[in-house]
Amino acid sequence: ANLSLPDPDLAYFVAGTDEFAAYWRDLQWAQNYARFNRDVMMKRFKQIIDKHLGGGKPTKPLLSVNCHHNYAEKELHFGKEVYVTRKGAVRAREEDYGIIPGSMGTKSYIVKGKGNHDSYCSCSHGAGRLMSRTKAKKAYTLDDLIEQTEGVECRKDRGVLDEIPGAYKPIEKVINQQSDLVEVVATLKQVLCVKG
Repeated sequence: ANLSLPDPDLAYFVAGTDEFAAYWRDLQWAQNYARFNRDVMMKRFKQIIDKHLGGGKPTKPLLSVNCHHNYAEKELHFGKEVYVTRKGAVRAREEDYGIIPGSMGTKSYIVKGKGNHDSYCSCSHGAGRLMSRTKAKKAYTLDDLIEQTEGVECRKDRGVLDEIPGAYKPIEKVINQQSDLVEVVATLKQVLCVKG
């Protein structure tokens, strides 16, 4: 097709073309691969829990949540089949469970979706940034990072300074602003954060 774009970064595939079909097939493959990867990590994590905390006996989790973000799905909304891209968001249909993390030094939340159709059954994936990575590196010091992650076992070096809690919005406020999208099922206090 002869498309006129205001910016080449706004290029897209046209639905119904071979190129779109190939892109969609490959995207689904990548998303399924990511899902499998998360399943493998969870299985390995459970084996460690069973061995070290369960005394070698299998443990049964109260709830297992597997939610991805930054993905696209074909869904039915407002009576039409549409492509929904969730960037920094997760699906929050009724009965969907999700994880909304804070920063590396704050609380995280397990939530259950309310199926709010006006949000395309979506909610935020996390606190969201107050400042860019570059700005955070300039605004904060290593001492700030150590102070803001006190009580959390995590990396405390310049390589993660851009992830400092102060660079993110307050997670409690973010959670309160989406009470029409999700209900909080559990509040998690961070004790360990793995980055990189």
